[in-house]
Amino acid sequence: MKKINGDLRTCAPTWDRATGPCNISNAYPKTDSGEYWCEMGRTQRSNSVNITVTDGPVILESPAYPLLEGDNVTLLCKKKHAHPNFTAEFYKNGAFIGISSTGKMMNPIVSKSDEGFYKCGISKTEESPESWLAVGRADAPPQVLRLDLYLVFGIGFCILMVIILVLLTGIFQHQKHQQTTRRHIEETSLTPRVSITNSTQAMRTLITRSKVDESS
Repeated sequence: MKKINGDLRTCAPTWDRATGPCNISNAYPKTDSGEYWCEMGRTQRSNSVNITVTDGPVILESPAYPLLEGDNVTLLCKKKHAHPNFTAEFYKNGAFIGISSTGKMMNPIVSKSDEGFYKCGISKTEESPESWLAVGRADAPPQVLRLDLYLVFGIGFCILMVIILVLLTGIFQHQKHQQTTRRHIEETSLTPRVSITNSTQAMRTLITRSKVDESS
């Protein structure tokens, strides 16, 4: 199927019954520039591609198929019978977005906000027709990436908790060992004092008894 200036039609009179490609020969701007896609049973539809045909001297080469967020894209401004390297201005939705001395504009990371109509101009006098750049949202990869990040963070958190638990257990055991050692030292240091005290009391008892015996 193709849509030209809002008019929906088949690519060729017999294309709705054929399985082959949609061939465009002797393309003309008014009859062949537009949106193209294929369908099966009116229920399944492919992505659309945008084809721009011009008879002017300047064209903008851009991807006809939709890009996904995160893809890279290069827009190339070309002019018939021109030097390979020339200065070109680039526009998006009619607004100036940049200038290049090589006729190329690169975008390494495409986002949904980059979707729109693009064109290029040379010397502010010659411009290419507008080309539609479609950008689709890549929903699945970020979700997988998000799950992977959650898994990594969860494993890291568990490992950190185990390390903290081991450290706390080690500190507790060390303090307990120090308390046991300190108690043992204190008990050991008190034993001689008790023995000396008992010996002194025994000597005093013997002396007292001796004095009593002498007096009697």
